[in-house]
Amino acid sequence: MTRAIPLLLAPLFALALTTTTPARAQILIGQTAGFSGPVAAGVNETTAGAKLVIDAVNAGGGIDGEKIELISLDDAFQPKKAGENARTLITERKVTALFLTRGTPHTQAIMPLLTEFGVPLVGPSTGAMVLHEPVHPWLFNVRATYQREAERAVAHLNLIGVQRIGVIHVKDSFGADMFTGAQRGFTEAKLEPAFVSTFDRAKPDFGPVVAAAVKADPQAVLFIGSGTAVADGVKALRAQSVTAQVVTFSNNASGGFVEGLGANARGVIVTQVFPFERSIATGFVKDAMALAKAKNVSLTPAMLEGVAAARVLVAGLRRAPKPVTRDGLRRALEGIGRLDLGGLELGYSATDHTGLDFVDLSIIGAGGRFVR
Repeated sequence: MTRAIPLLLAPLFALALTTTTPARAQILIGQTAGFSGPVAAGVNETTAGAKLVIDAVNAGGGIDGEKIELISLDDAFQPKKAGENARTLITERKVTALFLTRGTPHTQAIMPLLTEFGVPLVGPSTGAMVLHEPVHPWLFNVRATYQREAERAVAHLNLIGVQRIGVIHVKDSFGADMFTGAQRGFTEAKLEPAFVSTFDRAKPDFGPVVAAAVKADPQAVLFIGSGTAVADGVKALRAQSVTAQVVTFSNNASGGFVEGLGANARGVIVTQVFPFERSIATGFVKDAMALAKAKNVSLTPAMLEGVAAARVLVAGLRRAPKPVTRDGLRRALEGIGRLDLGGLELGYSATDHTGLDFVDLSIIGAGGRFVR
């Protein structure tokens, strides 16, 4: 993964922010996400992955002759704006479904609208437990939970003999949710955090965070936050000679995040919720690589989330009665007892909208590439 990746993906990013005008009827799918702001790199890559699938389906004739049109609006990673965009997409653009939203408080701002208007949301790009429990009848998760990621990270560190583990987390519902998973990991490992420090999402101040880390002298730090905030926080830690192993999470598994880390990238551990993006032994990845090659782009971990979410969306659209309606899509998704994405299986029912449970760890190696 190199600095050339964003340039290679630029054409797909541009497509993600525009609407097309197919000659045939369209199935309108709405997306609100932070195409600008601190998570822009990951959002652009994830959306580019989804577009690989959508473009391929449209090129093959669409869904019974109807092409899928993805209408993407920028909420700049602001929860209030995410809710406003979702309402616009539902009431004015008349989308059949919402898709691939980004952020925990952002998706929470949208959830009441799903029930109010009877609109399904497929593949929110967040692993918050509040999206899983209790089951929301209109929300269909694809990726694993944040709590599972954090729990797995603590277990891994303990397994390799690292016991002084600090936690830095953003002070919002995302940070609190992931911290719950980390606490479960600490309990299972019979450990206590070396320190716990928080920062504001809108205006992060890493002075107190760094001071807490310097005082605790941890061997490792779980850094729970998004995009540029984590990159800036790691820079602040290193500037004060805090050499602890940094572990962050799948919401930061993008080429843009690696670029943001700059000289501090090498050695940072990033959890992943999809298989290794260069593993041709996995059918899911092999298929995604073929789609990326056809567009002459390089596949990234973040793109795989978009690929998976789009494949689930398409599976629901194909199964839904025609013409596709909002409720028809919801019922079709709930009827998916088992869906094999190519070595990754998920299934939905009226009492289970969980999605996948895959979690792995990677480390940023030489040249900014994720290594497993």
